[in-house]
Amino acid sequence: MNYIVFDLEWNQSPDGKEAEHPLLPFEIIEIGAQKLDEQLVPVDAFHAIIKPTIYRKLHPCTREVIGITEKELKQGKPFDEVGRDFLNFCGKECTFATWGPMDLTELQRNLYFFQLDNPLPFPLFYCDVQKLFSLAFEDGKTRRSLEHAVEVLELPLTETFHRADHDALYTARILKLIQPELIKSHFSVDYYRTPNSKKEELHLHYPDYYKYVSRKFTGREEAMADKTVTALRCNVCGRALRKKIRWFSGNNRVFYALAECPEHGYVKGKLRMKKSDGNTVFVVKTVKMTDAAGADKIRGIQEEMRKKRKERAERSEN
Repeated sequence: MNYIVFDLEWNQSPDGKEAEHPLLPFEIIEIGAQKLDEQLVPVDAFHAIIKPTIYRKLHPCTREVIGITEKELKQGKPFDEVGRDFLNFCGKECTFATWGPMDLTELQRNLYFFQLDNPLPFPLFYCDVQKLFSLAFEDGKTRRSLEHAVEVLELPLTETFHRADHDALYTARILKLIQPELIKSHFSVDYYRTPNSKKEELHLHYPDYYKYVSRKFTGREEAMADKTVTALRCNVCGRALRKKIRWFSGNNRVFYALAECPEHGYVKGKLRMKKSDGNTVFVVKTVKMTDAAGADKIRGIQEEMRKKRKERAERSEN
């Protein structure tokens, strides 16, 4: 099995969101990749410029950041050809690695838009090297730029940033420095395609937390009425817990809850509502053990939301 470390550059509507194609907010214009063996040794590389068909004029930010021109893009190949070439380069058995979660989403969105088959497995597990860098070298929570990581690790600056082949090369070099055990234990899951049934729902167990990815619901109310969505269990013993603080909204899409295992202590839950296709939503729930300070933080968030609701109610009365 190989690792495919890849990076995308994309363009967007230069005429603002009003002129954006609703099915393709970002059109891929460059793909770069490194193929690594199981020991993370480079064995092959891929690079291609893509001739755009939707956003043929570059957005000013794209032109400035990437440093590519419309003339170069006109000499590129169409996405359907490059997409097939890239998937052939990847092969049938591989693990993807990217800097952050967006590249896999946009790759699949472009495959769908240009009517290419999506051969990627479901569920699609991959290596988020941005997250792994934070876990290995920083606090595990902060998400940094690729340039920051290269600087912190004192990697040689052999290439410019913000070109797909260059960024893929830097990402591969960073992945090589991360312990294999960390890579295997802290895999990520892509959300472009989500479970269609209860049977497909994901229950993922990590060394220090649990993640649940739900099927689609018609809205927030239906999701919060589901017992699997709202359940809290101890990460250590799996015991079903009664909540000390029931799920409450931090904002329209994020909810928090707190429970306590009599044997292992406080358990905190965080639940995110994410938009899916059509008008549906799906839920990503994370459950972690916490300490008294973490429990107090949840109580503080709840109290802050109570104050905001009270202030809004008072303003509406006036």
